[in-house]
Order: sequence, then C-alpha cells, then structure tokens
Amino acid sequence: MSTTPKVIQQITNAPLPMMLEKLGMSIANAQAALDANSIRLANELAAVTIDLGGEEYNLLSLGFAPTFYAFTEASVEMKMEFSMAESESYGGALGFSYGNSSNSNNNANSNNSSSDSTSTQMFGVSVSAHYSRKYSTSVEGSSSIAAKIVSLPAPDIYFEILKSTINKDE
Repeated sequence: MSTTPKVIQQITNAPLPMMLEKLGMSIANAQAALDANSIRLANELAAVTIDLGGEEYNLLSLGFAPTFYAFTEASVEMKMEFSMAESESYGGALGFSYGNSSNSNNNANSNNSSSDSTSTQMFGVSVSAHYSRKYSTSVEGSSSIAAKIVSLPAPDIYFEILKSTINKDE
C-alpha cells in the first residue's frame, strides 16, 4: 500500500496560521520593547543636567532627543518542495533445453546376433522471475523572516509637552 496520501497529509498539516500568528506577536512585542527603550532613554536625557553659564539645563532642553524606531515592513517566506516516486517492475525468462543420447551395447559372446540399444532423452526447463516495487519520497523546506526597522523622530506631541514643561519650569 502506498504511503503517498500520508506524506501529502503531513505537508498540508503544516502549522502556517500558527507561524503567522507568532510572527505578528513577535513583531508587536519587539515594537513595544523598542518604544519602552526610547521612553527610558528620554527619561535619562531629562535626568542628566549640564551647567552652562551658571544655569543648569537637562539634555532634552538642549535639543537632545531619543530616537524612536518602528517596524515598517515584515515578511515571511516559506518554501516547501516535495517529490514522490513509486515504481513497479516485473519480468521473467523461460528457457528450454532438449538433448538426445544414444548408447549401443554389442555383445559378441552371445548366441543371439541382436544388439541392445537404449536411447535416453533429456530436457530441462529453467525459469527466472523478478519483481520489484520501489517507493521514495523527498521533502525539503526553507523559510526566512525579514523585518524592516526605520528610525523616526519623536512624536510631535512629545515635543509639545516637553516645551510646555520647560516653559513652566522657567
């Protein structure tokens, strides 16, 4: 019995929806981590102060700003190749051999002048048969995930709130 349907069933059961879901969740988690890092960096820039001309300024008020990053594109590429082959062969050969052999036996001491002769006939039959059934399968797969990350300026509302906070402090 051929196992071809089993192989096809295994290939069609590939967990593509689960892989796409995990890719989406991974990108969302990575984006959240990038945003959290930029916010942490903004807090550090606000905490560091520099004395200029007798006045203290934090790095944010001097124009330093954290860089924000965003995933603008993500792609997943999956390739799967499979091949199956099934072959069956059979054959045979039949051989037949035939031969004669004569044997004459003359008895000179005998009163009877008749001669005894025997004849032997031989034949042979050879039979050769073969049968083979071969099944082979090959499955190959590869995948790649690519994500494009670009740097973005801080959100405009961030700078507006920052300016209003600096103006309140003055």
